[in-house]
Amino acid sequence: MTFKANILQGIPKELPPPYRFPDHVNRAPKRKDVLSKQEKKLAIKNALRYFPKDWHEVLAVEFAKELQDFGRIYMYRFKPTYKMYARPISDYPAKSKQAAAIMLMIQNNLDPAVAQHPEELIIYGGNGAVFQNWAQYLLTMHYLAHMTEEQTLHMYSGHPMGLFPSSQHAPRVVVTNGMMVPNYSKPDDWEKFNALGVTQYGQMTAGSFMYIGPQGIVHGTTITVMNAFRKILKSDENPNGKIFLTAGLGGMSGAQPKAGNIAGCITVAAEVNEKAAKKRYEQGWVDVLIDDLDDLVLRVKQAQERNEVVSTAFIGNVVDVWERFYDEDIFIHVGSDQTSLHIPWTGGYYPVGLSYEASNTLIREAPEVFKEKVQESLRRHAEAINKHVSRGTYFFDYGNAFLLEASRAGADVMAENNIDFKYPSYVQDILGPMCFDYGFGPFRWVCTSGKPEDLDKTDEIAMEVLQKIMKNSPEEIQLQMQDNITWIRDAKKNKMVVGSQARILYADAEGRAKIAQAFNNAIAKGDIGPVVLGRDHHDVSGTDSPYRETSNIYDGSKFTSDMAIHNVIGDSFRGATWVSIHNGGGVGWGEVINGGFGMLLDGTKAAEERLKNMLFFDVNNGIARRSWARNDEALFAIKREMERTPHLKVTIPHMVDNQLLENLF
Repeated sequence: MTFKANILQGIPKELPPPYRFPDHVNRAPKRKDVLSKQEKKLAIKNALRYFPKDWHEVLAVEFAKELQDFGRIYMYRFKPTYKMYARPISDYPAKSKQAAAIMLMIQNNLDPAVAQHPEELIIYGGNGAVFQNWAQYLLTMHYLAHMTEEQTLHMYSGHPMGLFPSSQHAPRVVVTNGMMVPNYSKPDDWEKFNALGVTQYGQMTAGSFMYIGPQGIVHGTTITVMNAFRKILKSDENPNGKIFLTAGLGGMSGAQPKAGNIAGCITVAAEVNEKAAKKRYEQGWVDVLIDDLDDLVLRVKQAQERNEVVSTAFIGNVVDVWERFYDEDIFIHVGSDQTSLHIPWTGGYYPVGLSYEASNTLIREAPEVFKEKVQESLRRHAEAINKHVSRGTYFFDYGNAFLLEASRAGADVMAENNIDFKYPSYVQDILGPMCFDYGFGPFRWVCTSGKPEDLDKTDEIAMEVLQKIMKNSPEEIQLQMQDNITWIRDAKKNKMVVGSQARILYADAEGRAKIAQAFNNAIAKGDIGPVVLGRDHHDVSGTDSPYRETSNIYDGSKFTSDMAIHNVIGDSFRGATWVSIHNGGGVGWGEVINGGFGMLLDGTKAAEERLKNMLFFDVNNGIARRSWARNDEALFAIKREMERTPHLKVTIPHMVDNQLLENLF
């Protein structure tokens, strides 16, 4: 059967043969056994409703075994036999070009070169899924293939509820992931309801069909590392030969060594999963692979002596590295951590002193013991960091819930007031005031032709647009503009493409709209093929996350999620091709609400109108909220935008003299 025929049929007419797992695949760890016997029966009953009744007897036994062996029902038997990757948009059977673009993005998410655990439909972060099972994938692709531009597909946590009549102006797909009644939004609730097959953790771009591999976070990581060094170095110094120590090489965290190279430092990234470390090394994201701590010490000292710019993946535990570097008197200039601590008990963080394999055994067989080991490790981890900080290391929390979980483990990470953490979030210190408050965030695009030359042309277009904008930019954002121009100029040289021909670029509302307009013009002239626009949820207004994206909101509203909800609703009627809203992002289930979008540019006037309306709101919604919180940079940005845009009227706060409040209580 051809690829197109496979897509069009959806659930196959005949029961496929049992699935044989390929060798050397990075499999997801087994999930916790949290269901009662009755709930397990319900989970199987839920799974069987995708299939005809005469298959139930066979599949019931098979799904029960999957539930027992993996803690979830993935329906491996229904995984397609065709190769999974982003094909050119013209290869997809579709009545709507917008629907074809969405199919392309879904397949890019699931490309084994891109996805963390592709067999289990998990894209990154240990549990960030695009679907719960393979039946959902088959049905979704089937619906998209048959969709017209007067229908909208509504998706409930990976499940395609169906095609509903709408209009050409409506989004083609509306996605929700993990949206729970608040009292049922604890980590164990995710375990239970995901095992039942009724919800999923979409992370951010995983469940939004907008993941582009580690490149998707590498620009923000580069900005963060570069400015972390700027904070501690003199103006005439550079990061060459200076150390950035971190952890994590799976999914998003795999961007760290590449970012360190671009920033110009020595990067050491520890990773306990040998397959994840080797994958990044083979993809060219890290320069050196080391599995012996003595060898690591020698190599780092050598790099310092030579003033090198080099990235090293250490196959081992980062706690050992922090402790050994202290004993060896190796000075760490910048330190952080990007393990998946939003899921600390199910493989997001591996405790020191235990092997990767032994830890996975404990997760399955003794989860409470594993939890104790993780918390012991976090206390030890924090203690080692504190020692280095006392020597002058600049340590920041990378928004992965490291400080949050360390505090819950009783580690010494709290400030004297016992309310705040003693170390800042990178958003508080860097990305918030430097980028988000001014409207700069991770804009991205995908060339649907699949042609590298189209990506080259879009890079050139984007650089030309930014150079023109910079000529009239105020002093407050000149550094940001120059960093972005340097970034896009060197993008191809830095070899960041994994999967689709995609690019990430921090840009503000003006930059995004003008770049998108230039792309649309180039498409209309036939210079390039259609382009999908999107962004990370980790942006100016897409995400409400009190320990990350909105950690620099100080008016007490950082625990609210109005901004993210308005973002996705506002984008939906202003022209987005698809929109998504999720519970749980990089800092954990119940800790964040985040929204995303995708938009197809096809060279038409309609696309031009959509991009102008939607991209403007998508950014300025967040700047308005940040300005209302009295953030100086956001106040500057929103006032400047109101001067340029007469129809924009935003409520501006009256500033209060703190002296007035001193003696009130």
